[in-house]
This record gives sequence, C-alpha cells and structure tokens, in this order.
Amino acid sequence: MNYTIRELSIDERDVLETFLYQAIFIPEGITPPPFDIIKQPELQVYIKGFGEQDGDICLVAECDSKIVGAVWVRIMNDYGHVSNDMPSLAISLLPEYRGKGIGTALMQSMIKMVSQQGYKGISLSVQKQNYAAKMYRKLGFNTIENKDEELIMVYNFNNK
Repeated sequence: MNYTIRELSIDERDVLETFLYQAIFIPEGITPPPFDIIKQPELQVYIKGFGEQDGDICLVAECDSKIVGAVWVRIMNDYGHVSNDMPSLAISLLPEYRGKGIGTALMQSMIKMVSQQGYKGISLSVQKQNYAAKMYRKLGFNTIENKDEELIMVYNFNNK
C-alpha cells in the first residue's frame, strides 16, 4: 500500500476529531460510544486549539489524497501524562488501514521528530487489551505504571 507521511497543516486540524474518536479503544463485542463523546473535557485536551501550544506536533498518513491516520503529541494533562517536559502521544488509523504497517511508520517518524525537539521522551496511555500495546513495546516504549485497565508507557530518548 502506497502512502506518504507528512505534517498536518493548520487548516486540516479538524480531522483530529475523527482520529481522536478512532483512538478510543473499543473491546470486541462492546458497542462504540456516540461520536460526540469526544466533546468530553477529558478528551478535548487532546485536540482543542491544537497547533497553538508549543510542542503541538501532528503527522498524518495520506493514501490516495485521503488522510487515513494521524499521530500527534502535545504537553497536556491527559491519561498518559508523566511530566511537563515529555509530551503525551495519541495515534489512530481509520479501521480499514490498520494492520498494514502505517501506524508503525507514523510512530517511527514521530519518535524521530520529537527527539529532535529536545524533549526527554514521549509518554502514552494504552488499554491493556489494545493490540497497539505490542507495537509500542516493539518500538521501544517501556511500561512505567501498570493500572487496572491501562498501561502508562514511556519512550526515553536518553536511553536510546
């Protein structure tokens, strides 16, 4: 599958609503929540005013002139927050583009970009049941906190 990875332009940031919704892990057999769940304050921290804060970075995967995936980081007090000098990460792909290596390529590109910004690492939160947890481990993320249903993981640039 041919795709390109590029930075999200400021006039495209509305697409983050779609990818925020797609980032919500829905276990098999569970009815997905309504789209407007992304309006909840605890989810809005991921996208509200994106591009207006220092440290806001978003890369997208584009296939046939369509954005099919996004990975973004920002300094925010979210589920995966570890420190103010380590941005939190969110990633998602449209369902029909998952399992094709696009997510891994997006992550690798983001890791490289964030490391060049002088941060000490990247943090994230992932549900234990989410298949993406395996990808994060393969990329070099380590679990620093094991909660009931989720893991807090960190990619440290100092150790690489």
